[in-house]
Amino acid sequence: MARRITTDDGRAALAAVAAAGDGSGPARTDLATAVRYLLQLLAEKAPGNTVEVRVPPFGAVQVIEGPRHTRGTPPNVVETDASTWIALATGAESWGDAVASGRIAASGTRADLAGVLPLRP
Repeated sequence: MARRITTDDGRAALAAVAAAGDGSGPARTDLATAVRYLLQLLAEKAPGNTVEVRVPPFGAVQVIEGPRHTRGTPPNVVETDASTWIALATGAESWGDAVASGRIAASGTRADLAGVLPLRP
């Protein structure tokens, strides 16, 4: 990720996304900042290069200690949409429920983030 998101900016974006839960939907900039902030927190909590977590189109990080990935498609990938990622990272939804409902695409033997989520920002 290019620019570090401050705690204040990240929490403000999360609050704006939560407030937009009334059906109007959050502003794209708030959604992008919230997703990137939570990805940033995940990278801080579980540093490494074994699993790539993707939340298109907003961001991706490599996390979890283990074998380093350097070229091509990573062997361990987790991909989900922005609203699912925010729900997982904040504890509003469990990893198991999101996987069971098909809202997460996870491939690879280490592509399970249940042990590092939620982040509780």
